[in-house]
Amino acid sequence: MDIKSVSVIGAGQMGSGIAQVIAGAEFEVRLYDISRDALDKSLANITKNLNRAIGRSILTEDDKDRTLKNITTVTSLADCGSVDLVIEAATERESIKQAIFEDILPHIGSNTILTSNTSSISITRLASRTDRPEKFMGLHFMNPVPIMQLVELIRGIATDETTYKSVDALVGKIGKTASTSEDFPAFIVNRILMPMINEAIYTLYEGVGNVESIDTSLKLGANHPMGPLELADFIGLDTCLAIMNVLHDGLADTKYRPCPLLTKYVEAGWLGRKTKRGFYDYRGDAPVPTR
Repeated sequence: MDIKSVSVIGAGQMGSGIAQVIAGAEFEVRLYDISRDALDKSLANITKNLNRAIGRSILTEDDKDRTLKNITTVTSLADCGSVDLVIEAATERESIKQAIFEDILPHIGSNTILTSNTSSISITRLASRTDRPEKFMGLHFMNPVPIMQLVELIRGIATDETTYKSVDALVGKIGKTASTSEDFPAFIVNRILMPMINEAIYTLYEGVGNVESIDTSLKLGANHPMGPLELADFIGLDTCLAIMNVLHDGLADTKYRPCPLLTKYVEAGWLGRKTKRGFYDYRGDAPVPTR
């Protein structure tokens, strides 16, 4: 199947980035959110990203105009249905994702492929709640989408070869690199990354080092571009906790137990950059460690 049109469900940070890169590759994109304000903010952020790329001589004004022209914003799922591919990019909560797929089913064609940008939830289980598990798979972009090269492709137990090849071809056309993962909790990237972040939080919790020493150690000692606690704030501590819970519940191994300090930060509403406080306080001119 040759994919030409795409609906992206959810205009948050991930949905906006996905819409931008797909529209930039000359695909027709419909960007959906229940909130018109969220859509307006999304378009403003996309425009800002494109202007930044122009300033770095990565894109031209014509590239920007074509990208924005390829994006249509909608607030009704009924307007998302007549496309070749749907990418769900909503909050990392299974109940929300299931509700979206159930609500969009009456509006899509028989050949429309459904995908989820989930970073950890079972693709097989999500697919089982639809009428087309063979045309359902995981399409996991990395954050920030315009910059990160990798996209994880995850087949559910019923995903057919035509669906996989169609989505794999799309990833190539938008200039990304695909890796294929089996449908196990957190797939490849987060199966490895999140326990590292969780262990860094345990290192802080147990007093082995403070925020600054832990991040400096990994940046300079392991050549990581960001320290694990800084990265956790960037991802969102609520997302980190959700993925660790998926790993802990899905694999039943105590090594995936979320650190109590991570849980405490989420309970406090200190979720990282998006709430201005996490392992760092972002309310001033420069981030300041909170522990």
